[in-house]
Amino acid sequence: MIRFSHTLLSALILGTALSGCESSISEKPVSISPQASGFDSVQSQAEQRVKTQISQDVIVPTPKDAGGGYTHEKHKDNAKLIYDAGQLYTLTGDAIYAEYAGKVMLAYADVYPSWDLHPAQKEQSPGRMFWQNLNESWWLLHVAQSYNAIKATLSEEQREKIETDLLRNMADFLSDGSPKTFNKIHNHGTWATAAVGLTGYAINDEDYVEQALLGLDKSGDAGFLKQMNKLFSPDGYYNEGPYYQRYALMPFVIFAQAVEKNNPERKIFEQRDGILKKAIYTTIQQNYGGLFFPINDAIKDKGIATTELLHGVAIAYELTGDAGLLSIAQAQGEFVLTPESRKLAEDIAAGKTKSFNYKTMRLGDGEDGTEGALDILRVSTDPKDLVLVAKNTSQGLGHGHFDKLGFLLYDEGLEIIRDYGAARFLNVEAKYGGHYLAENNKFAKQTIAHNALVVDETSHFNGKVDVGNENAPELGVFFDGGDLKITSAEIKTAYPDVTMDRTMAMVSDAAFPSPIIIDLIEGHSENSHQYDLPFYYNGQLTETNFKITADTTVRRPLGLKNGYEYLWRVGHGSAVDGLSKVTWLLDRKFYSVTSSVPNEAELIFAEIGANDPNFNLRREPAFIIRAKSDDGISIASVIEPHGEYNPIVEYTVNSHSNVKTVQHFENGGDEFIRIETKDGEVVGLAISGETDAEAVHSIEVAGTTQTWTGPYKLFHSQKHLSGDN
Repeated sequence: MIRFSHTLLSALILGTALSGCESSISEKPVSISPQASGFDSVQSQAEQRVKTQISQDVIVPTPKDAGGGYTHEKHKDNAKLIYDAGQLYTLTGDAIYAEYAGKVMLAYADVYPSWDLHPAQKEQSPGRMFWQNLNESWWLLHVAQSYNAIKATLSEEQREKIETDLLRNMADFLSDGSPKTFNKIHNHGTWATAAVGLTGYAINDEDYVEQALLGLDKSGDAGFLKQMNKLFSPDGYYNEGPYYQRYALMPFVIFAQAVEKNNPERKIFEQRDGILKKAIYTTIQQNYGGLFFPINDAIKDKGIATTELLHGVAIAYELTGDAGLLSIAQAQGEFVLTPESRKLAEDIAAGKTKSFNYKTMRLGDGEDGTEGALDILRVSTDPKDLVLVAKNTSQGLGHGHFDKLGFLLYDEGLEIIRDYGAARFLNVEAKYGGHYLAENNKFAKQTIAHNALVVDETSHFNGKVDVGNENAPELGVFFDGGDLKITSAEIKTAYPDVTMDRTMAMVSDAAFPSPIIIDLIEGHSENSHQYDLPFYYNGQLTETNFKITADTTVRRPLGLKNGYEYLWRVGHGSAVDGLSKVTWLLDRKFYSVTSSVPNEAELIFAEIGANDPNFNLRREPAFIIRAKSDDGISIASVIEPHGEYNPIVEYTVNSHSNVKTVQHFENGGDEFIRIETKDGEVVGLAISGETDAEAVHSIEVAGTTQTWTGPYKLFHSQKHLSGDN
């Protein structure tokens, strides 16, 4: 049994047991260094916020509203106040904060036992204070930390009241009272186990701690440790994607800190080759411009400044001392009320910051890293430079989207070719109570809502999650070189008789002033099918190499189901001699997609928003390459950033694409993409289906035999080879 001393000094030390790994018995409340202005400001604001409430009546409303409603938000606010008060007591030693935290906890202890299931309970896993017990877990996780910090200031009677009627009552509800959620290998289970485990440490109940770590029956078949092993890949990737990874991260790291402090023999941060530290770094790597890659069910406004990652970065810095994390903390621009966050601010003020090492990397998916991968290609370590994200991951469980071999593209700090993310207005009660909207399943998850190949207007796996969960892409080559970064993958199971593969490369060559993306996507089949390849571009269309017939007076939905019914058909055209080119302007830069397509290919221009009477969807444009074939399809594209538009000094340069032709040559498993510029330079990318690094390949390309060794080779332009950069 873990013992807690009831002295004031122990209260101060144990206040950091749940929020700091390196507290010691000699540590006392410390004033913040004036140089650590970032943290100092956060602490000052928290002090003002709590002191303002101290003079107010404590309001604990009877649960009524769903997410975003008054009672929901009030209980959240109260939890934040309790947490802040506990942390402020730890940081300052001022008893007014401990007294206030105890006062609010006692107010909840008076009423919580009388609450039944929430009247607006969610369909699954309902709570009592909140509509779902996920929120209940969140509440307890915060309050348990505060109780641990201030309990020594309470009378024995007050401690008994809070522990019995509030903390134990809630912990029992989240564990024995909600066994399905508690034992679930899912982020909801992580929150529940962490909350109950933190409660165990706070009230000195080892049984709660063991249940949290090992599952309700303590067998190890469920619980926090099992979740550590199951939910992250060996690279630290969380299979629901970065949006849910950052959400799950907080209970993982907060509870792990408490385990490290109270049970150091478990070496929690070293388990699975340091998987929790990897998970923090991987979460950071999955952002652009401070926002997470919006794959799967993601709210696009979520990024590195979220509370979960504020804790994660601070804890990772405490564990590693990596000065690159200080630059992430600076980009976050916020701190949390913990000693580790204070240390971040102090070291930033001391000038210790280094740039974070953003990388090109393959993040394997699945427990063993064998269920596909999220591939991130970066042209440099500059976080605002060109980035390609290839989504070759597993389904992502219930929050996954049907977008095998899809991609996103970023440049100049902006989305260039984008993903819709989730159809949801989080905590906006007027929008279906803040739930996921019906359009999330009907449009946002469907394949046509992504930059992924669609066959016969049907989503991958026919839109069935259980089938998707059983079938991940097979990974091909991945390479990170100087002028060439490349990724490839294949999937045979998204459609019954179509094998899809996609190779994407980031190429730097002097023939182009900026790096380009080469994209080869193929659908192999012996049967007749219609193939649609969307590009959800961000910006204003400026030109095409074909005539567009615009639907200016009458608009019709693009289809009847599988997400097509939510797209307006706004125009169409035909490729010219097997080549299509679409150019658009975003901010001050132009982007072109030049594609080698089947001769009868149609270009369809679409806009999200059909069949949307409640205006739940964003109006975003796309163009779709459509072709029909009875023997498969190949589309080779070049995505080319170029030019500059300056409305201030009124000039425009290089607004037209420099690509003259794109040709795709194939001979068995050997393929070659030949790109010719308007000034006669030629860049080539050779690809082989074989992975043998010693195998020699050759193919006839425009009257010339091209030979290479290994699975790929970049053939530079003469301009590049001559050093004319």
